Formats: sequence, C-alpha cells, structure tokens
Amino acid sequence: MASDIDRLAIDTIRTLSMDAVEAAKSGHPGTPMALAPVAYTVWKDFLRYDPADPAWPNRDRFVLSCGHASMLLYSLIHLAGIRRGHTEEPAVSLDDIRRFRQIGSVCAGHPEHHMTSGIETTTGPLGQGCGNSVGMAIASRWLGARYNAPGRTLFDYDTYVLCSDGDLMEGVAAEAASIAGHLELANLCWIYDDNKITIEGETHLAFTENVGQRFEGLGWRVEHVADANDTSSLKRALEAFRAETKRPTLIIVKSQIGYGAPKKAGSHESHGAPLGAEEIKGAKQAYGWPADAQFLVPDGVKEHFTATLGHRGAAAHAAWKSARAAATKASPEQVAELDHLLAAKLPAGWEKAIPTFPADAKGLASRVSSGKVLSAISGAVPWLLGGSADLAPSTMTFVAGAGEFGPGEPGGRNFHFGIREHGMASACNGMALSGLRPYCATFFVFLDYLKPALRLSALGDLGVIYVLTHDSIGLGEDGPTHQPIEQLASARAVPGITVLRPADANEVAEAWRVVMERPHRPAVFVLSRQNLPTLDRTKFAPAAGTARGAYVLEDAAGGKPDCILIGTGSEVTTCLEAAAILRDKGHKPRVVSMPSWELFAEQDATYRESVLPSAVTARVACEAACGFGWEKWIGTKGRFVGMTGFGASGPAPALYKHFGITAEGVANAAIEAIG
Repeated sequence: MASDIDRLAIDTIRTLSMDAVEAAKSGHPGTPMALAPVAYTVWKDFLRYDPADPAWPNRDRFVLSCGHASMLLYSLIHLAGIRRGHTEEPAVSLDDIRRFRQIGSVCAGHPEHHMTSGIETTTGPLGQGCGNSVGMAIASRWLGARYNAPGRTLFDYDTYVLCSDGDLMEGVAAEAASIAGHLELANLCWIYDDNKITIEGETHLAFTENVGQRFEGLGWRVEHVADANDTSSLKRALEAFRAETKRPTLIIVKSQIGYGAPKKAGSHESHGAPLGAEEIKGAKQAYGWPADAQFLVPDGVKEHFTATLGHRGAAAHAAWKSARAAATKASPEQVAELDHLLAAKLPAGWEKAIPTFPADAKGLASRVSSGKVLSAISGAVPWLLGGSADLAPSTMTFVAGAGEFGPGEPGGRNFHFGIREHGMASACNGMALSGLRPYCATFFVFLDYLKPALRLSALGDLGVIYVLTHDSIGLGEDGPTHQPIEQLASARAVPGITVLRPADANEVAEAWRVVMERPHRPAVFVLSRQNLPTLDRTKFAPAAGTARGAYVLEDAAGGKPDCILIGTGSEVTTCLEAAAILRDKGHKPRVVSMPSWELFAEQDATYRESVLPSAVTARVACEAACGFGWEKWIGTKGRFVGMTGFGASGPAPALYKHFGITAEGVANAAIEAIG
C-alpha cells in the first residue's frame, strides 16, 4: 500500500485540484480526487519521462483522455517539475494553477498540448485521447522498426491513457480500440476509471454493457483493480501490462468520484461543478489536511517526484543519448534522417521527386494524379505514411513497395484502417504528435464521420493530410447519399485548415508541394472521381500559382476584364469554356483558378487586388457544391453557379446539365452580372 510520502503526494494532487476548481468557480473536481492515486502510481513507478526535457523523443506518453479532469494533469506537471521547453522555467507554476481556466493561463479548462509542456495531446472531446493514443503507439512501433538496431534502441516507448465512462461510450474510442487490438499494440495501456457516474447521474441510465468482455473480444488483455486507492494492486496490473507482448491492455479501476467529500463523494454533484467551501473543508479533514490551507504543497512532495520519476527519467534519457551517439557513428545517414524527422524538416532535394504532367485533353481524375504524386514523393520522405478507411483502390493512396503496417510488419507505411473514419483520423493525430507526417483518406462525403478529429488537427497545429476524393455530383450514379454538397463549406469554416481543390494534375502536384512545406498545418485535398483535362500551360498560366491560392489562369485581352469567372477543381474547365462563349459575344472575361481560399487570403492586398480587382464587380463563381461563403470573393453583385440542394443519381455529365452547372450557365450568369 501507499507509504506516508505517497499518501501526502496523492492528497496534494487532490487538494490542488479542489482549490483550483473552487478558485475558478468552474471545473471538474471529482475525477482528480478519485484518480490521484492511479495517475500518481503511473508517474512515480512506471513512466519513463525526463521533466528536464519534456520533448525527449523516446519518453513514455501519458494521455488524459478524460480532459475535463485537467487539474489532475496540471497538478502532476507542477509537482514533477516539468520544464517549459528547454528553459529552467516551470511548465506549470503554482501561480498558473491559481489562475486555472483564466485567459492567458497555461492551465486551460481542458489540456492543450500546444500551450503547455507536459501535455501530450489536446483532449476534452471525449474519446479523442483514446484515438490519439493508438497513433502514438503505432508511431513507437514504426520508429523502432526504422531506427533501432541490434543492441541499440532509440524507440520503444509505451503509451498510458486515463479514460472515463464517457470516453468508452464514444464511437471514436470503440473504433480506436478495434484498430489497436487488430494491430496487437502491446505498448498501449488504457486505464478505465469505472466510477459509474456521468453528468446526468449514474451510468446505469444509459451504459450497462460489460466493458471487460467487449475489450476481450477486441483482442485486449483486461486487468481489474477493485479500489483506486489500492496502489499495490495498481502496480500489479501495470506490471502485467509491461509483461504483455501481444495485446494492448485495459485496466478497469473502480473508483469513487469526489473521494473524501462528506456529502458529494460518489455523486454526480462532484463531477462538473466546484464542491463548495464546506465540502472542501470536509474532504481536507478526511485526508488529514489543514482544513483552511489553500494551494498547499507540503515539503518533500516535489523532492519525492524528483527522486522517483525524475531520476528514472534522467537515467533513461541519458541511456538514449548514448544509444543515439552510437547510432551516429554506425549509421550517420540514418540519424541525419531522424534529425530531419524530429525537426519537421524535409530532406534536401525532396521536391525533385514531384512529377509534372503533359497537356492532355482527356486528362486524369485529380484523385489519380494525387496518387501519382504521393507515390513519387513517398520515396523521398520516408516518414510520410498513411492509409484509408477501406478505400485505397478508390482514393489512390496505396504506395506500391512501401510495405503494409501490421502486427508482423511494424515498418510498413501503408495502413489499413478499416471502415473506421473517425478512429483513423484520431490515430493520425497521434502519429503527427509523434513526429510522423500522416495522411488518411476516404470519400469527401464522409468528412462528417471524421470532422471532430480534423478540428483537433487544426486546434493542435497537427500536419495531418486528409485526402478526400469523389468530391461532388461528378461521382455520378452513387447518388445524393454519396455526393458532397455542404462539405466544402464545412471544411473551409475550420480555422487553421488549408483546403485545396485543384483543377488539374499540375495543380495537384503544386498543392502537394505547398502542403508538404507546411508540416504543422493540416490540409484537406478535395479530389475528383472523374477525369479533369490537364491544361496546356503554354496557353495558360503556370500551375505554380496554386501556392498563392488563386491566380489568373486566362486573362482578358490587354488585362482589362469586364467580368471575372472564378472556378475550383472540375469547374475551372467549365469557366474556361464559358470564357470562350463570352468572348464570342464581345465580352472580355478573366478566368481565375482558386484552388484554396485560405492560401489566397494569406496573400497581401496588392496581390489579391491584382487577381480580383475591386473595380470589376461582375463576378461569377462556379463550384459543384453549395455557395455558402462565396460572397467573400464575388461580392454583393456577383453570381454563384453551383448546387442549391442535394444531388441525384445519374451519369455525371447528365447531372451537371440537370443542375445547370455548365459553360452556358456560367456565361449567362456573367452577362447578368455585367448588366
């Protein structure tokens, strides 16, 4: 059982959490009070982590998937003495904890990894930390397969997760658990807080399944701990995890939410609101704590963390540095590659692998040209890896010769995520957090299945590449269930995402160049099922304009247009055809290809004005999607030619004609705008 110093440390975590939530007048005190012994045991006795260097690549990962219990993590970071980057400043000071949930504090309401050292991933939306952890465990396996050698281990870290009833109710956690079981990720341990409480009351209101049996069916090892305060049993369960070689481990821990509170312990009343002064006093008295003391860190607690976690982590880090030095002597090129990976720098000359495509009236579907570019650059960037949700033959994301990641091939770079879009995207976030450059693919209409993970890619500056194909009514006969309409607007609405809908194969190639050069910005490729003509760049502007988001593809004579036609993707060709009609009628159209709103918005005002001069108000945007948001570029006098409702089942050419997305329709809209 816990010693006196252990109990003192555990109760310090509890009381800091209570005090911070009370001071903020908001938060979740009950779970930190319940799980303090669990998290403490992981950190004190098992976690390989050097507080002096929280970015050490082979550190064990600790993920608080139940992010509402954030004060548990902030307390641990403070007591462990984790540093802010490579400085001597604490990642979380006691003053930071006093300012929990306040603007500018590193102790946000839910953990945000880009704000605070010691936080491995941004959590709060339940289940996402579980999904991220699968990607972290995958990355440990892949990095080990590529960079370890006999007698020299650079990567073998484990990933520990604290998760709640709410996490395991979420579909993303179920998808992630299924992936982990299939891949036999024995370096992954989820610790499930089985406290039987949610916001509405006890879990029997909605959640009565046998979680242990479910996970056994998914191929997991399952351990049980009857009391969260029984640290000896926790250690035995965690040692069983460490000894396991074939299966991920789930440790089911029975706990009492709000442990120690005289009236609210075991009640949902301690879950999502401050306890109140009297309950806090009662809890502190139950712990043998000074009842009126606030934010107290007793002497010896920080020193105890240093003597356990700190010394163990420093020794492991030193051993890693020795292994890396040996690797540098034995395989300098391999270590140089690793240094590029860890610094998010591309290998020198990688861009030479980007293909160019000759003019071709028949052309290629942009999903096909994307697959060709991906295969070409994959050999130049070894840590570019990923897969699809059972759609690789359609999304063109299988890279021949790159191997297939699986239980027997941890070095493979093609992933089979199965029909689990949400779990796939969440796992890719975990891979990105581990230094890899992952891509994941599915049909564009299924953006909605993975959207929560994509949002966290953006919030966390994670350079996940989303390859989303079959982008419009152009997919044809599969009909409105599979034809994206509102998805483009939805993707563009997410801050921090670059959405690209290229018009031909060379725009696709340039789009990949742009995306690869932005390692910390997620991107969404929106690609066609149908062929797109490869434009003759001796007649039209170079595809390099893609990098600026929008460019003049074909200008009016003398560069003085009376109208501007703006297209994306497959509709750029429609705009070019409309321009020919307008010229025959005596008009002077300019055609602008706008593959990325976000990239264009980044350009200076002078460039934007050169492409879309404010004096030309007769503008038409053409896109086979809903028109939401286009008013930013076409103004109040502009026209939009696109979709106003759901699609229909039929051949693609017939659908475009049926919905009026034609060269004639664009030309007529331009004439109306000109007046």
